[in-house]
This record gives sequence, C-alpha cells and structure tokens, in this order.
Amino acid sequence: MSSSFRSRRTLPIEEDGEDAPRADLLPGHQRSDRRSASSTNLDQHVVLGSHSPGHVVIDVRPTAANVDGGGKLELDPVGRMPVHFVLAFHDLTYNVGRPRRMAFWQRSRHVETDATTARGGGARAREGALLLDGVSGEAREGEIMAVLGASGAGKTTLIDALADRIQRDSLRGAVTLNGEPLGGRMLKVISAYVMQDDLLYPMLTVAETLMYSAEFRLPRSLSASKKASRVQELIDQLGLRAAANTIIGDEGRRGVSGGERRRVSIGIDIIHDPIILFLDEPTSGLDSTSAFMVVKVLQGIAKSGSVVIMSIHQPSYRIIGLIDRLLFLSRGRTVYYGPPASLPLFFSEFGHPIPDGQNPAEFALDHVRQLEATPEGTDELVEFSKAWGEKALARAVSSAACTGRHDKSSLPLKEAIRMSIARGKLVSGATTSTGDNGTAAAAASTAKVATYANPWWAEVWVLARRAFTNTRRTPELFLIRLATVVVTAFILATVFWRLDNTPKGVNERFGFFAIAVSTMFYTSADALPVFLVERYIYLRETAHNAYRRSSYTVSNAIVAFPPLVALSLAFTAITFFPVGLAGGAGGFLFFALMVLASFWAGSGFVTFLSGVVPHVIIGYTVVVAGLAYFLLLSGFFITRDRIPSYWIWLHYLSLIKYPYEAVMQNEFGAEAGRCFMRGVQMFDGTPMARLPVETKVRVLEAMSRSMGLELNSGSCITTGPDILARQAVTELGKWSCLWVTVAWGFLFRALFYLTLVLGSRNRRR
Repeated sequence: MSSSFRSRRTLPIEEDGEDAPRADLLPGHQRSDRRSASSTNLDQHVVLGSHSPGHVVIDVRPTAANVDGGGKLELDPVGRMPVHFVLAFHDLTYNVGRPRRMAFWQRSRHVETDATTARGGGARAREGALLLDGVSGEAREGEIMAVLGASGAGKTTLIDALADRIQRDSLRGAVTLNGEPLGGRMLKVISAYVMQDDLLYPMLTVAETLMYSAEFRLPRSLSASKKASRVQELIDQLGLRAAANTIIGDEGRRGVSGGERRRVSIGIDIIHDPIILFLDEPTSGLDSTSAFMVVKVLQGIAKSGSVVIMSIHQPSYRIIGLIDRLLFLSRGRTVYYGPPASLPLFFSEFGHPIPDGQNPAEFALDHVRQLEATPEGTDELVEFSKAWGEKALARAVSSAACTGRHDKSSLPLKEAIRMSIARGKLVSGATTSTGDNGTAAAAASTAKVATYANPWWAEVWVLARRAFTNTRRTPELFLIRLATVVVTAFILATVFWRLDNTPKGVNERFGFFAIAVSTMFYTSADALPVFLVERYIYLRETAHNAYRRSSYTVSNAIVAFPPLVALSLAFTAITFFPVGLAGGAGGFLFFALMVLASFWAGSGFVTFLSGVVPHVIIGYTVVVAGLAYFLLLSGFFITRDRIPSYWIWLHYLSLIKYPYEAVMQNEFGAEAGRCFMRGVQMFDGTPMARLPVETKVRVLEAMSRSMGLELNSGSCITTGPDILARQAVTELGKWSCLWVTVAWGFLFRALFYLTLVLGSRNRRR
C-alpha cells in the first residue's frame, strides 16, 4: 500500500439510529491539532467518538502503549505486525418461526437462505426451523476460516449472522471483535460482504467496474490519480491484469472467464481494503483451477491484514491447504471446529479414521451425510466435537503455561483499528490537515466523517456516467425502441393522412389522439426490466453505503431523459404535419412537449412498478392492465360527464386523460373561427345523409325560416370550442394538462424512491 493512502482515512460510520454501537463501547471523542516532532507515516491515532449527527471524529496519532521511545510501533520478535483482530462468536442460535402475518403482506428480500427443515418433528417442527444451534468459534486476522457443510447445513445463515444480516431480535448469542460487541454501522464500515452471485454490469470492462467501485467507496479527497493507482494495485492483487480491458460479458456476449468474474466480484467489495471480508460460496460454479485461484487471492487478502470468513461447499485438496480454520456444520450444529491438519486426528479419535490419500474434507462431508441419514443423526458427533474442542483448549492453555507464552494478539478494538489504518487498511474517506512541510504523513490528523464517502451530487454524477457507459454499449436497445416509435408514427401518419375539417375528420382526430397518446405510454414499458435487472446490484452496493438511494433515483431519471427527447421529436416530426394538425409552429412545439411529457410520465410509472413487482412478466401484466384502465376512462370512449360517479376517481387518476385533453385543446382551440361542420354536413350520420344535396339545402332553408336564423350550405354549425364542450374537455387548459403530466412523472419517481427505502432491506427476520 502506498504512503499516499496511509495518511488519509475516513470511516463512513453513522452513529445515530438503533443499529449504532453502544455508546459505552466507544471512548470519548478527543481532538488535538498538535503534531509530534518526529512524525512518520505511522504517526496516527484513531479515536471513534460522537461529534455531530451522522458523523464520527477520527483522530490519528500514536499512543504510548504501542510505540517505543523512537516513536515507532511495536513489532513481534520476528519483526512482523502482531495479529490485531479476532472475531469471535459464541452460542449463535437462530430459529425461524411461523409467520406472524399472512404471506401476502410479507416483504420479499434478497437474502440467500439455507434449507428451513427443522430437526425432529412434533411441536418443535411446528414452531419453526432451527437454522443455527449454539455455534461458536473465532476467526483471526491473517487467516481464512471456511464454513463447510451439506446443503441446508446453515453455512450461509452463519455468514449472515456474523455479517449482521439477521435482525437482532431473531438471533441469540454474541458476536464480538476483540472482545467488543460488533454490529450496526460500525460493521458496515470495516467489512465487506461478497454474495454468491456475480452481480456485475456485463458491458463494463474489469478496470471500469473496479474504477466505478473506487469512485463510490473512496472519497473525493483522494485524487483521480490515487484512485486509479488503488484500482491498478487491486487488479494486480486479484490477478486480473490480462483481463483488465475485457468486458465482463453475459450469456449473449463473450467476456471474462467464470473465475475472473468471481475475482472481480470480490474486488468491487474490497476496493476500500476492509478489515473483515465475508464471502458466500466464492468458488460455487467454478472449475477446480479457477476455484483454487480465487481462494489463493483470498489468502493474499488475509495476509494483508484482513479477517476472511467464507462458506464453501466441497473444497479440493489444494484449497484445503490454503485454509487456516474449518467449521463443519450439520443442520445448524457444529460437528468440527479447528485447523485442517487436525481433521485426521479428530476422526481417528472418533473411531472413523480417514483413509490414506483421501481428501479429509470430502471424507468428513460424506461421513456427516451418512450420519444425517440415520435415525440418531449427528448427535454423537456433535457431542464428541464439543468434548474434543474442550480438550484441545485445555492442552493449549497448559502448553502456554509451561512455555510462559501467552496470546497477546487481541488488542482493544480502538487500538486495533488505529494500527490497521496505520498499515494502510480502510482506504476510505479523509479530511486531514497537513503540516508546514505540506505532507500528510506529518499531520496530526483529525477527520470528521459522514455516513457516505462522497457528497450527494458526486454520487449522482458517477451513477449517471456508469449508466450512460453501459447504455452506450448496448445501442440496440434504444434503436429497437426508436424503430417501434418510428414505425408506429409512420403507420398513424399514413392512415390518418391529411384529415379534413368535417365531422368525419373530427372523429378521426379523436381516434388518432387516443392511439398516439396510449402508444407513448405502452412503448415506455421497456423501462421495466432496467431496475429489475439492476435490483440486486443496487442492493449489494447500497448494503455498505456505496451511495444514497436518492442518488440512484435521480441518476436513473437523468439517464432515462435524453432518449425520451429523441423519441418525442421523431414521433412529432413524422405525424404532426402529415396528419394535418393545426397550430403551425406553436402547435408543433406544444405537441412535441406534450409527447415528451407523456413519455416522461409513462417512464416514471413503469419505473415505479419495477420497484414494486418482483418479476418482468408480472410487471408487463400490470403495465398493460393499468394502461388499459387509464385509456378506458381517459374521456375518449366515454366523456367525463357520462362516467359513473363510483368510477370518476379513476378518471382523474388516469395518466392518459391529461395528455389526451391537452392535444385535443391544442387542435380544436388553436385557431379561432375554425369550423368543423358547415350547412348540410349537419345531416351526416343521420338517415337524411342519403338524400340529394338539393333536398338537404331546401330542408336547411326551411329550418332557417322556421327558426328565424340564417342558415345556408356555408353556415358554420360547429366550431372547435363546441367540440371541446361536447367532449367535456373544459376543466383544465392545455398548459395545465402539460404540467399535471410532468408532475405525474416526478410523483412516480418519488414513489420509486420510497420503494427503494422500504423494500431494500438486506436482513432476515
């Protein structure tokens, strides 16, 4: 790690709220601007304390307890840093009871779960499934701890419990880091969680993916060159140099290999060099060579000063050689905990020695499966494991007493974080003061830290850039939508070519407007898969405060808007003049704005639905049905004054109502004195329409004499305002309808934001 990263550190910890660590575990906040005369790159001290809501003050200076007379940190007898972090868990128990509410009302969450089959039957099975049952152990800095077991053993559940992804009231037991309770926002800062699935943008290259992650997780106080340096360093650490400029790819586009994709997934979560790394089956779906390379990378991450905890299904013999601690689970209970080298002795003492040349892990898994199939299950093995562990602990204590060596590796948490930052861990955030020589290394730094590494506008900018890059590399999606709009506009223009100012022309205009407006909303349905595809990427990134939900909402709207402008201009240019709509240049401009507003509202409506519905098929069904109801009660099929009172509320909620009334007013209210029915045209659509014109004229003259009005074949019978009144389009002006439509678009995006806030919890109940 370069010194440029060592002098600036910010922990994005949020101390307010129910998930914050207990105040009595955090020392009082201290602030000092004094510098030591012999400042070095390790001349830093960390104080975690309350400073202001949503912030933590980090004071980076050395303490006497861990520096010698020359101001240098203590090392162990062989010159290495001592182990600073010990993550311990004791008696973890997690029971999933019966739902307290109907399943219809339960919010779905993206949480990987183990099988929920309870051990035993009767009342216990009816009460719920015991996924963890008194699991204990510890993981240390510089080591890899692997959780093994068959499907449903509780591997992912244990990882979730350690990563604070299970609600506290559902989990019993304790999780501590260096003896202090761990959880809440503190854990978010110092840890990373790599999900089992590779959730990546397929059209971004490896380097771009990691660079965008760096821009999210690293603060603006770090220059672009330093962020790029961190990315290049990580690419080398992950062994991705040869694939740095290759796109990630997906089923339809060739990209990096499966092992490389998995290493990229790890890289985006360790860009800030976390202290604790959780991984859910990082080798799943990989061949043996790729799986070995992934675990080899994890070993390097552990040796750099991290605690690595992963679940793994069936490791190869080579992978076992890279693992420091094994924890075997069987239906939520521990059947072995210890180093891999002790497995043969363990099973030999249990009475089932491992044959020579056989993979100890495979033997253990097979034997556990065989025991699970018996009526007694693994009860005997569980009890033997407890006794064996207690005996091993007693031997270790006795050995330490005889040699006079005691484990001093577990430092106080504050001290351990201080030492870790001094070594270059937690590359995130920094607001530091520099000394007279201008070097950050000579600073006695005090940092005020917010929950997020970057300001709101910076997050919006990075999100928008990433989305534009991904969209630019998939032009076929926009071109298909543009082709749909162009073809639809061409068909409408040729079908409704040059409409005249007759009663038939008026009715044909009604049809054109209804189809045109509904088309704008139906073609907006292509926005539905956008968030459904990105949902789990979003959940992964926001789980550790990479960016705000509001930033994602705004960037989503910004990226969606430019294509809507192009679609609106294309549709208006193709249809307005060929159809013969009125208003000239002003009418053309308003029609284009109304089309754009319709696309905007439709896109917002579909975006909101994408945050509510879980599947694309369900989403399309809801979109089609909803727009059909909106069109039915828009005022085209039945006018407002004829709609039953019990459905009038849906008329005012109809998204199509306002664009339809706006274009109607733009057409029929554009030119004063424009006539749409003259003289004998009043007989069109009646039985008298078949009479000769001369007869119609004589009837018209007779009507004129009897009514005392001057009526002839050229008299204007119906004007534009008459048509609007007949269609009950009189409540709002066209500009009011335009602004209401625009407001609908903003409202739906605000509702989309609420769905992100309420529906993106990453915790089990």
